[in-house]
Amino acid sequence: MAYISSNANRWYCAKENAYGQIPPITAANRIPAVGMSAQLQRAKSQRKDKTGSRTWAGLPPGTRTQVNFDLKTYMRDWADTSNLPPHGPLFEAAMGAAGNLWNGGLPVGGTQSSVNFATPHGLNPGQGIASNGEIRFVAAVADPHTVVLNAPFTAAPVPGLPLGPVATYALASSLPSFSLFDYWDPATAVQRVLAGGAIDRTTINLNGDFHEFEFKGSAQDIVDSASFIAGQGGASAFPVEPAIASSTYSPVPGNLGQVWLGVIANQFLSVSAASIEILNNIDMRAREFGSAIPQGIAPGDREISVTLELFGQDDVNTLALYQAARQRAPMGVMFQLGNAGGQLLGIYLRSVVPAVPEFDDSDTRLKWKFDDTRAQGTSDDEIVIAFG
Repeated sequence: MAYISSNANRWYCAKENAYGQIPPITAANRIPAVGMSAQLQRAKSQRKDKTGSRTWAGLPPGTRTQVNFDLKTYMRDWADTSNLPPHGPLFEAAMGAAGNLWNGGLPVGGTQSSVNFATPHGLNPGQGIASNGEIRFVAAVADPHTVVLNAPFTAAPVPGLPLGPVATYALASSLPSFSLFDYWDPATAVQRVLAGGAIDRTTINLNGDFHEFEFKGSAQDIVDSASFIAGQGGASAFPVEPAIASSTYSPVPGNLGQVWLGVIANQFLSVSAASIEILNNIDMRAREFGSAIPQGIAPGDREISVTLELFGQDDVNTLALYQAARQRAPMGVMFQLGNAGGQLLGIYLRSVVPAVPEFDDSDTRLKWKFDDTRAQGTSDDEIVIAFG
């Protein structure tokens, strides 16, 4: 008998077809395991019956349960571009809409800010498009063969050189659920599945050692191999881990990427830290009569915010940010994580009213801090995220 190494841990995630019903997985569903806390708690009801003693008599079985989780994972490369990225189920659960996979296209002309395709592109405003290690978003569709971008590429796409696939995730009013599979070595250890996962808070951090995602929320149940009963999570047997693929994934260094800000998009090389947060204000359907476990997900008002820290400069573009904040002028904010095809993540907030920055002079260089700047929109369009 030996202690279990906390490093001997593998995660897989998959979207559920029905709430709390564990879906099948393959090796392609694996995501980097960085750290997770997940705990099943029972409601601490207070018995008020007179027992004639000061001793607590305990609670009967069947009281309501609650599962809260907090998981951290690295952004990884997207190797199999014929399918949606491994992190896709988490972003669908955080944002709502199903992932939209664009298989790429053949450019025949255009500029850094627009692309002409040989055949109808099939793109819609908000979808991602990638070229030569950069990712952008479609700001407008000029015609079936031409799109206009939210920010220019460094170089126009080369005519005749195909653009690769991009998976785009958008917002929706309702949220799907997911299952997270938590496997350990040795195989005789307790294995777990977080079933009926609902993501309340998503945080994406920039400029760390590696690009990192954090997801917090609630789940319907924790199904484990030690106490599994047929029927839990809709499964007849506890799910067996897929054969581990021989190839390994690669995390993306946290210093690689681009930032585009402004009423007119300009690239900023002075950003020292940034984070994007999506808050769904979920109220789980956990108080309904007749059930001890949650029966669904009820999202509340959505809050999407950006925290940004950059070095103060006296150039025109930096001064324009301060002016936009004072005038409360909406501006676009776009982050590109990574700098190579298959290792790109784009985040685009099309309308953000920046807060007036705080001046931080505690270091040797002046920094501007834009805290909790909230994104706005018209209908489920505050943010869009794309892998390329």
